[in-house]
Amino acid sequence: MASKRSCGLATVAALLIGYFNCARAGTVDFDAATVADLNQAFKAGTLTSEQLVQHCLARVEAYDRQGPKINAVIMLNPKALETARALDAERKSKGPRSPLHGVPVLLKDNFDTFDMPTTGGSVLLENWIPPDDAFVVKKLRDAGAIILGKLNLSEFASGTAHSSLGGQTLNPHDLMRTPSGSSSGTGAAIAAAYAPIGLGTDTGGSIRGPSSANGIVGLKPTHGLMSRDGIIPLALSFDTGGPMARSVYDVAVALGVMTGIDSADPATQKSKGKFATDYTRFLKADALKGARIGIARDFLGADPDVDWVMESALESMRKAGATIVDVSFPKWLIDSKPEFYAAVRRPEFAAQISQYLAATGPAYPKNIQELIERSNDVRSLRPGGAGPNPIRWNLFKKEAESGKLDDYRYLSVRDHALPMVRAVVEGILAAEKLDAIVYPTSSRRPPLIAEAPPSPDSASAVDIANLTGFPDLIVPAGFTTDDLPVGISFFGPAFSEPKLFALGYSFEQATRVRRLPVNTPQLENQSVTVP
Repeated sequence: MASKRSCGLATVAALLIGYFNCARAGTVDFDAATVADLNQAFKAGTLTSEQLVQHCLARVEAYDRQGPKINAVIMLNPKALETARALDAERKSKGPRSPLHGVPVLLKDNFDTFDMPTTGGSVLLENWIPPDDAFVVKKLRDAGAIILGKLNLSEFASGTAHSSLGGQTLNPHDLMRTPSGSSSGTGAAIAAAYAPIGLGTDTGGSIRGPSSANGIVGLKPTHGLMSRDGIIPLALSFDTGGPMARSVYDVAVALGVMTGIDSADPATQKSKGKFATDYTRFLKADALKGARIGIARDFLGADPDVDWVMESALESMRKAGATIVDVSFPKWLIDSKPEFYAAVRRPEFAAQISQYLAATGPAYPKNIQELIERSNDVRSLRPGGAGPNPIRWNLFKKEAESGKLDDYRYLSVRDHALPMVRAVVEGILAAEKLDAIVYPTSSRRPPLIAEAPPSPDSASAVDIANLTGFPDLIVPAGFTTDDLPVGISFFGPAFSEPKLFALGYSFEQATRVRRLPVNTPQLENQSVTVP
């Protein structure tokens, strides 16, 4: 295995060789270049995939390994440049496979990869290499995407933005603040422009919290729209993967590549006849005109700066032609949702992690009890930075004690409470004839790392999307007075991704508030020449 510390494949100096010297064309800052921009540059010959990978590796070297040491990357793919060169040759001889041909993608390290370890960020799975790719990872490779590397996360996708193998990930906007979890590495890496696209997973807000905290776009898709095969499970009733990027366009183009029915994941049958393979066709700059948008004011009031950004966002929507309607969720739902979530999430992990661990070799733990036992043997930091993770490992014990999947406490919530929550949300949307409900993705600005809670913000609405299985699109909305990003969620009914993309894109084009974090600025000569 190429280690976290030894796998720096490029230096900044390696990039400063003859980039994009086309004086007759315009240039776009690297962090602002969309996949559409990259494809124009590829077509014009002002950019190659090899050069693009070198750009990404230079930023990892400058900001993850050195400088602020964001610590988002667990490992880089040692064959990334070789793959890029092969895809450049294929583009010349056969043309591109898809819009993602030659585009680097970073993966949260709970997606299986046949050629790199998949650890869940845990020393307990260190060096484990799965026999094949996760379904969506294979779809990406088949589309010509380059898997650039694996990213740090909250260990086993739960707890704070810290793992026993990868350590603490920092927020590139403020190194003292949390990047949120559990897709912490993806949020920080994409914000810092380590790659155009990243994958996260979301069980209780784990794509959306990091998207908001790091000031990027992210999608928690409808449950069943993306296969979970080959993803380390946290709770399959809620689990989903999802794309994260710096623009709505890039999230849309990535999603279209990864949808499809997977015989290994029965949940994808729900998407039959409902998924698209090109979501970019739904992007409309004027989609807010005539739209009816509900504002969930139940989730305002926790942070005056966040509230101000939300009110400003609503005013932007009104100016774009939208009608804004105040909506409220029942108090019993707001009060009960954390308990509903825990009643399903904890026992499912205890049962389902053993199914995943069964495929690992004899050196690895095989169930929740063995995870607990082996965690007790890790008592101090290692020279490379790996070490104990008490917050996550103590949660193992709570998961082990949470009951079986035939327990009435679990079944009553899964079979009765979750359908009830879905009915409430569908009722609100229908009664007010809403195209979407919006709310602050995180009700408060990103907290200091030392003060970060081990679970999602209970004052936020993010877990309602998991309890219902409905989609939630996060778009940057603005910044607080201390220059921290605030995200807005566009939440809708099942398989409403086309509508959410249209609304989110319209809002993004009207506001354009995303920016490169202050701790990971543009590197010299990093721009893309677009004809």
